[in-house]
Amino acid sequence: MHIVPVILSGGSGTRLWPVSKPERPKQLLPLTADETMLQLTAVRTQGFGAASIGRPILVSNAAHADIIDEQLQQINIGDYSVILEPIGRNTAPAIALAALEAQPSDALLVMPSDHVIDDLPAFHDAITRALPLVAQGWLITFGIEPEGPETGYGYIQMGQACGDQVNKVVRFVEKPDVADAERMLTEGDHAWNAGIFLFRADAYLAALKRHQPGMMAAVRASMEQAKRDGPRIFPDATAFHSCPSDSVDYAIMERETQVACVPVAMGWSDVGSWDSLHAVSNRCTDENAVRGDALLLGARNCLVHSDGPRVTLVDVDDLIVVVSQGEIMILKRGESQKVRKVTEALKALAAVTSSQ
Repeated sequence: MHIVPVILSGGSGTRLWPVSKPERPKQLLPLTADETMLQLTAVRTQGFGAASIGRPILVSNAAHADIIDEQLQQINIGDYSVILEPIGRNTAPAIALAALEAQPSDALLVMPSDHVIDDLPAFHDAITRALPLVAQGWLITFGIEPEGPETGYGYIQMGQACGDQVNKVVRFVEKPDVADAERMLTEGDHAWNAGIFLFRADAYLAALKRHQPGMMAAVRASMEQAKRDGPRIFPDATAFHSCPSDSVDYAIMERETQVACVPVAMGWSDVGSWDSLHAVSNRCTDENAVRGDALLLGARNCLVHSDGPRVTLVDVDDLIVVVSQGEIMILKRGESQKVRKVTEALKALAAVTSSQ
C-alpha cells in the first residue's frame, strides 16, 4: 500500500506563549530537539518498510509558507506539496484538501505537526497492524495507552477485536473530569485520542460526502479553482470561506461504523502546555529542565526556557520560567493550562489600547 504522510500545521500554539505566537507557532520551533517539531514530524515515516511512502502533503496557514519551505529544505525534504489555507476551518476540511490532492487509493497518514513520538518503531508497528483494515476501507485512529487519569485529552472506548491488536471503536469521549478519567482507566478499554489517523483518501472523501455534503462541495470547489506555484497550492479563497468548520472527530469519525483504533505506547505527547514540555524534556540535576542560559542553585522540578538573558533560580521548587522575545512569564508548575488566560488578557488589553 502507498502511504502519503499528511501533516496538519495550521495551529497557533497559544498555550506555549510567549515562545509560541501566531506568526511562529510551536510546530515551527525547536522545543524538544535541535530540529523543529515540524521537521521531526516530516521525517517520522523514514525507515518504515512495510509500504511505500509518498511525498508528504502539508496543510498550513498561508502566512507560514516561507518558513515551512525553509525548514523542509534544511532536512532535505525535496519533494512535497503544501496546501495553504486562506482561513482555518479545522481538521475535517484540512484533511479533505489533502485527500483531493492525493490519489484515491493512497493511504493518508494524518499527523499533527506539533506532537512528540519518541518510540518510532512502536509507531511503525502500529501502522503495519492498521494497514489490512485500511485496505478494506476502514478509518483508523491511533489511541495512546493511558499513563494516568488525564483530563486534558479526549478518550476512545475500544470494543471487540477486528485485527491484530486492533479494536473496533465503540465511542469517542470528550475530555472527562477526574472521576470519569479514573473510571475509564480502571475499566482498561479506553485510550487517549492522539488525533493521528490512517485511511484511504477515497474512503475519507466518501464519508465526508455522506455526512458533510456542504463541506465536501466547498472543499472540492476550492481545490478545483486552486492556484499552484511549485510545491505551493492555494485553494480558492471564496470557495473555502464558505466551508463549514469542524473537526474530523465530530464530522466523520463519530458518525462512521467502520472505525477502528490501534492502541500503542510510543512515547507520545501533544506538548500542549509548558508542563507537558517539562515532562518530555531531558532533565538534569533535581529534575530541572533547561533550555538556554540558566543558573539553578537549590532549585527543584523547574523548567527554564530563555532565548537570551540568564535566568537564576535559588532555593525554589516547581516553577516554570519563560523568557522570550522580550516577554517574561513565571508560573507554578502544574498550572500551565492558565497560560490561555494570559493570552486572552493580552488580547483584551490590546483591544482597549487600540480603541483609545
